[in-house]
Amino acid sequence: MKEALLYQKESNDRVTCLLCSHNCSIANHRRGLCGVRENKGGVLYSLVYGKVIAEHIDPIEKKPLFHVLPGSRSLSIATVGCNFSCRHCQNASISQPGSFSSDAVPGVAKSPEAVVESALAAGCNSISYTYVEPTIFFEYAYDCMSLAKREGLKNCFVSNGYMSKPATELLTPVLDAINIDLKSYRNEFYKTVCGARLQPVLDSIRRMHDAGVWVEVTTLLIPGLNDSDEELRQIADFLVSIDKSIPWHVTGFFPTYKLTDRPPTSLESLEHAREIGIAQGLQYVYAGNRPGKGGENSSCPSCGFEVILRHGFFIQKNNLIQGKCPSCNSSIAGIWE
Repeated sequence: MKEALLYQKESNDRVTCLLCSHNCSIANHRRGLCGVRENKGGVLYSLVYGKVIAEHIDPIEKKPLFHVLPGSRSLSIATVGCNFSCRHCQNASISQPGSFSSDAVPGVAKSPEAVVESALAAGCNSISYTYVEPTIFFEYAYDCMSLAKREGLKNCFVSNGYMSKPATELLTPVLDAINIDLKSYRNEFYKTVCGARLQPVLDSIRRMHDAGVWVEVTTLLIPGLNDSDEELRQIADFLVSIDKSIPWHVTGFFPTYKLTDRPPTSLESLEHAREIGIAQGLQYVYAGNRPGKGGENSSCPSCGFEVILRHGFFIQKNNLIQGKCPSCNSSIAGIWE
């Protein structure tokens, strides 16, 4: 265990967690909604510090981050826990692990130093904090990120965007890129499907961008729940209002966990959503989860030349020259070195 960052002591040994936008008020010997931050005698502790439940070497495109060091590998890590309760979670076995005692936390002990050493030994260019919501293992991620920065590695979050403003302010100096799930543009969806609210996610997208972090956004299209033309236009318009160069990934849903009454997203729906994003002014819109079906390549917004060709998570050809289009010499937004 490690004492948590970002909490406030209250009366009667109660504490308020200030890490995410739930702002949980936690009584003594109780935990927050994430299940991994516990109040012990008026001191809030992270139960998952240094306890890795998942560790893999992934292509950076799998995050998905299409405009960050394309073709590179990223060491991806997670602990157990999450501050959302999404009915369609693909990683529910680790994000919703159920109860466990504070001295028997699932996972393998691994220090931040060992995480960074693993990334370097594997030839990775970055470390991704992913699979569950990384904000809930903030203290561990922060220490890993600080060390990684000193070793020249990039740091990437794959996030639901529910971190608080104070957490964002601590995070951005050591964070290079983030993919934020914008799951819907309706608060009712967030409330009933995820157990959260929309506005904090919108705030995080804007704050991250304004702080200079490279931002990409993903929306998983669930038939009949968040894929109407009106809602897709609202999402695209919101992103354009921040920066039209924010990449938007529209990806396909498959029935899973507690949401099995909806069909998989059709290819036609993904293509239509991509067309809407482009029509609303976004420069980079990608259709995911359907390798080889189109919508995976990056094109120059100035001349239309395909600067990066992909098949799924793999780069077939990277035509960029120092981050610029070889056809018209226009700069392509992203992190290329």
